Amino acid sequence: MIEVKNITKKFGAKTAIEDISFKVENGSVYGLVGFNGAGKTTLIKCIAGVYKPDKGQAFIDGRDTFADSGVRQKMFYAADEFAFPNYSSLLNAAKYFAGYFPEFDFDMLDKLCEVFGLDKNAKISSFSKGIRCQAMMVIAMSAKPEVLLLDEAFDGLDPAVRSKMNNMLLDYAAQTECSVLISSHNLHEISDICDKVALINGQKIALECSVDEAGAGRCKFRLAFEDIKTQADFSAFDIIKFKGDGRMITLSLRGDEEENEAKLRQMNPVLLEKFPLTLEEVFLEEMEGSDYDFTEIFS
Repeated sequence: MIEVKNITKKFGAKTAIEDISFKVENGSVYGLVGFNGAGKTTLIKCIAGVYKPDKGQAFIDGRDTFADSGVRQKMFYAADEFAFPNYSSLLNAAKYFAGYFPEFDFDMLDKLCEVFGLDKNAKISSFSKGIRCQAMMVIAMSAKPEVLLLDEAFDGLDPAVRSKMNNMLLDYAAQTECSVLISSHNLHEISDICDKVALINGQKIALECSVDEAGAGRCKFRLAFEDIKTQADFSAFDIIKFKGDGRMITLSLRGDEEENEAKLRQMNPVLLEKFPLTLEEVFLEEMEGSDYDFTEIFS
């Protein structure tokens, strides 16, 4: 299990992440989502023991990942860049990692290379970005880690390969009870494999939820009225987001869906439609300043 307790990391006067806490249970996949520069990589490096937090600690099965070098043999950190010399082959890279992971399985490496159509003797410098991601994942699985840290690991993959990678990752986590932490700036890429997802915004976790419960307590309505409505007409509601265009109104509301719908119908709309919020919509609504009206900018 991964346990992050109140981690803060600064670089000079700049605070990269502040007071972050969460857990990743055994056998589960936890997603970290945020814009580029939100602090995802800094956080993962703190968990991996690469950076020493200025405050707080990261633990693997109760062992401090920075102070206890032995625990890092249980953990594979797949960085967003596969950094090896140009002359290195996939097999050379695998042998390098085998020096750190006592249970490294070269038979598994061969099988996974076959599944993904990878030539283990080919030079890494000849691989595209997507192929490098696949090579890193194949090596990671072959290392048989108990904890897997993936930083933008699915970036550059085509949909077919991503689906295959998802299945491999989920099967591995289920069979070995490996704790998986995966970061991405693209929620769509990881939401279908995660049990829980957290949004990093403003150096902190702005929202943490299970994927299944992300839209609980929220709903979006689209309404049309015979007369013009403004946001002030909806003061009785707990509004997350309001967009009005005269007689057409789109609302995202907190609270009980049926109660909100009943109250809206009392306003006698000529049209009322309701929609569940997607996980991406929930997260975007938590991102301050993430929604811009470009018509005003360009007018």
